[in-house]
Amino acid sequence: MKNRFWIVSVMAIFLLSTILAGCVEKDSAKSGKTLIYGRGADSKLLDPIQVTDGESFKPTDQIFDNLVEYDQKTTEVVPGLAESWETSEDGLTWTFHLRKGVKFHDGTPFNAEAVVYNFQRWMDPEHPEHKGGEFPYYGYMFGGFKGDEGHVIDSVSALDEYTVEFKLKKPLGPFLSNLAMSPFGIASPTAVKKDPVQFAQHPVGTGPFKFESWKKNDTVVLVKNENYWKKGQPKLDRVIFKSIPDNAARFSALKSGDIDMMDGLNPNDVQLVKQDPNFELYAQEGMNVGYLALNTEKEPLNNVKVRQAINHAVNKEAIIKNFYAGQAVPAVNPMPSMMWGYNDQVKDYEYDLDKAKQLLEEAGYPDGFEVEFYAMTEPRPYMPNGKKIAEFIQADLAKIGIRAKIVTYDWQTYLDKTGKGEHQMALMGWNGDNGDPDNFLYVLLDKDNTRTPDAGNIAFYKSDDVHELLIQAQSLTDQEERAKLYEQAQEIIKADAPWVPIAHATVSFAGRKEITGFVPHPTTQLKLEVVDLKN
Repeated sequence: MKNRFWIVSVMAIFLLSTILAGCVEKDSAKSGKTLIYGRGADSKLLDPIQVTDGESFKPTDQIFDNLVEYDQKTTEVVPGLAESWETSEDGLTWTFHLRKGVKFHDGTPFNAEAVVYNFQRWMDPEHPEHKGGEFPYYGYMFGGFKGDEGHVIDSVSALDEYTVEFKLKKPLGPFLSNLAMSPFGIASPTAVKKDPVQFAQHPVGTGPFKFESWKKNDTVVLVKNENYWKKGQPKLDRVIFKSIPDNAARFSALKSGDIDMMDGLNPNDVQLVKQDPNFELYAQEGMNVGYLALNTEKEPLNNVKVRQAINHAVNKEAIIKNFYAGQAVPAVNPMPSMMWGYNDQVKDYEYDLDKAKQLLEEAGYPDGFEVEFYAMTEPRPYMPNGKKIAEFIQADLAKIGIRAKIVTYDWQTYLDKTGKGEHQMALMGWNGDNGDPDNFLYVLLDKDNTRTPDAGNIAFYKSDDVHELLIQAQSLTDQEERAKLYEQAQEIIKADAPWVPIAHATVSFAGRKEITGFVPHPTTQLKLEVVDLKN
């Protein structure tokens, strides 16, 4: 009896201490002005140049600044760490004039040499600190790396302490817009040199918030940069990114007060947020695309008629009705119609199972075939429930004899495997980074970006005709001329069918009414330095 009482007492004390610890943790998080932001998955790494996933960029957008940045509501480029810039008439020389008196979070001065160091580290695979990842976005946006035939940056030089000069091998239309993208945040050379691999776990930039801690698959904690160069910012003392994979669980955490803000609302919950006076709904027309990539290097998907058949077998309208609750539009092209250069003359493959069967027969597969079908488990802005969407597509494919086996992985493994081309078919998507068609068509469908292990083009689609058009478009600065080339490229891509473009989704966020200053951005970049919490 005495032992039983002792055991019960110990258990009660343990339970009480656990509850109190949770309360203390929550109270500690709420000290000062703390915003707890709920998201679907953890970051892959916190060195933005080494990743492509939006979950990594959410915290790094707060830690790092770029030479230039986007306006708060548009993709118009405005000054960042560079106060001003000019370019030569031939578009081959860009000169940036930097802000003075800015320091990295570790006290290292920001200057021209720091900018040069970052670009040399990114572009040169032989650089001693080109370590820790594959630096994929640099290759995507600047035609490869130093020594590659398509690499567009010839040199980056410090003209004096606060002036940087870029020499290009050829004009690059989206050059300035590219520099504002999340991957190109400027890092502290001192911190990187200490340990370029561990830097991705302990990032140091000049941004409005400093890195404090990272508990894998749980939280990333950032604290206010008291010496931020934008006076009066940030408004918050602390930001905590909380990973809650299930959309419904994340919404419950918002309603219970465990988090203050969230992305990845289930489409059916949008109306509930609208009706609740305690919350604010933020919606942004989606500069994104959710798609089914068909690996053109693997049989039988290397047959264009097979790919066209699959396009005819996917019922996009039904997918949007069942899984997006109408918060999306069917995708025809790889880029949304809100962007310049969109070809509205391209006609989609109609949902037609008979036509799909006919094409399979013409391709030599009258009885269909078996195929492995990768489906994401984490919700993404462009695809709220990848597993359910995959099951829906699987059922339609079965009607034409295609027997798809669905396989899933955690988000980081999923990105690794698709980047290496291990899949036959895979659901994927893209949030536009800079408002330029190049960011969709070149990054996602040009043969340059089939490099493994971080292929952006996971259809491994290699069209010389498309490549020629996209490279020519990059070399022009006249938007109207570039648009014509992108329109031609979309016609070829549609006929070759390396994807089934599924949907362009409205991106929705929900937050407590006490939050002020938040504006969703077309690129889905989070800009939290102006966000505040009313007392």
